[in-house]
Amino acid sequence: MKKKILTVILTGTLCTAISAASVMAAEQNNLKGEVYTFIAASLSNAMDEIQKDFNEICPDVEIFYNADSSGTLQTQIEEGARCDIFFSAADKQMDALKEGGYAKEDTIEDILENKVVLIKPKDGETKVTGFENITEADNLALAGDSVPVGQYAREIFTNLGIMDEVNKMEINEGKNVSEVLAAVSEGSNEVGVVYATDAASVADKVEVIAEAPEEALKTPVYYPVGMIEDKEASEDDIAASEAFLEYIKSDDAMKVFEKYGFSAKN
Repeated sequence: MKKKILTVILTGTLCTAISAASVMAAEQNNLKGEVYTFIAASLSNAMDEIQKDFNEICPDVEIFYNADSSGTLQTQIEEGARCDIFFSAADKQMDALKEGGYAKEDTIEDILENKVVLIKPKDGETKVTGFENITEADNLALAGDSVPVGQYAREIFTNLGIMDEVNKMEINEGKNVSEVLAAVSEGSNEVGVVYATDAASVADKVEVIAEAPEEALKTPVYYPVGMIEDKEASEDDIAASEAFLEYIKSDDAMKVFEKYGFSAKN
């Protein structure tokens, strides 16, 4: 796994106050267990904070994060990696897991929305003023075509009629959005395509040149979350996973997502 966060276990505290249903369950059972949660890389900062908040309520639940591109995470799940919750940066990967019988359809819900933006290094020089003239840059940081933000970028370029010209550019292809963000923030590339939330997380290092034109990006940038069939999970693990999923959808968690630049899906 690319990333693991092991929660320190505290003992003797009852897990309460997540939702009406989970509170009732908590009154009967002291929630404990392990929750393997696969998250899109762009969610990392928000989910770190959400985990800490959740563990103040449920200290006996261990949360393990695996953060990477949604395409990579999908492949890992299909290949048998243990996962209880998948939080994707696009519907495409979640839909594939649902159709393949890996995701529990009745638990899946689009809960967040993001924007795709074009960035450059802070105070960096470029002739590029928007997606329309991106080919004026000497080089471009771009996520791979299995990565949601890379797929969104290619949809934009295709709809603008410049995909062939973009393919002729010097492209630094990142395996996830974090690598693209790092390439631009460190000045390795003149411009790059990331999510608005990623750009906001390093506002001291990058500048947003433009948001994706509405006429060029017709696919909504939604983030679905849902349960994955985990044959290794115990009853405690399943109960803990259900509670954590409910917390991710809660008003308290939404406030954290909004702090990091996400919007609640309307």
